Amino acid sequence: MPLSPDQVVFWHHGFLKINATIAFTWVLILVLGIGSKILTRKLSTGIDRSRWQNLLEIIVTSINQQVGEVGIPHPEKYLGFLGTLFLFVAMANLGTIIPGYTPPTASLSTTAALALCVFVAVPLFGIEEQGMRGYLASYLEPTVIMLPFNLISELSRTLALAVRLFGNMMSGTMIIGILLTITPFVFPIIMTSLGLLTGMVQAYIFSILAAVYIAAATRARKPTPEAAPAS
Repeated sequence: MPLSPDQVVFWHHGFLKINATIAFTWVLILVLGIGSKILTRKLSTGIDRSRWQNLLEIIVTSINQQVGEVGIPHPEKYLGFLGTLFLFVAMANLGTIIPGYTPPTASLSTTAALALCVFVAVPLFGIEEQGMRGYLASYLEPTVIMLPFNLISELSRTLALAVRLFGNMMSGTMIIGILLTITPFVFPIIMTSLGLLTGMVQAYIFSILAAVYIAAATRARKPTPEAAPAS
């Protein structure tokens, strides 16, 4: 049984190859892109709305509220980025109910790419909100001595994002595969249901952690109190 969708190769020519990770990622991108185009082509601002628009508004509103509860003053500004992360990871994990499908999030290359997106987006949002000087000054808090530790923290949390999602999804896929060979009836159904729940939880955790990092990067620094004038 393959440990990663990277090992399932559909096409290979020279140094070029298309494995399950790439193929299913493309499929997910097409499904999300075409689906969003279809759902948003006839939006209504009146009372008479379609069920799909109501579902879409529930999802968008829920994500917006969750991001706002993290501590970001204007969550709608980051809704596109964080919502895309959540929907991609959630759809990738929910697809495990389809026979023959392997979630691309069970590949370290996919989770590392998602974590790198967060790694790049966080300083960009921070610089946009605080300016270059204000954002870089946050690495010197509370003292200059903390600079190397803050840099290590920035790198380690990116690694943690990638490994956490990869480990949970790969282990779930392996357990279901093992149970299919031992008891091909009852237990795989139960584990698949638990796997879907775990997948949604992992999508939530990934997007919320990204929101927490953005909130920390965009938080305005408190001005240093000036010394009281001498009497």
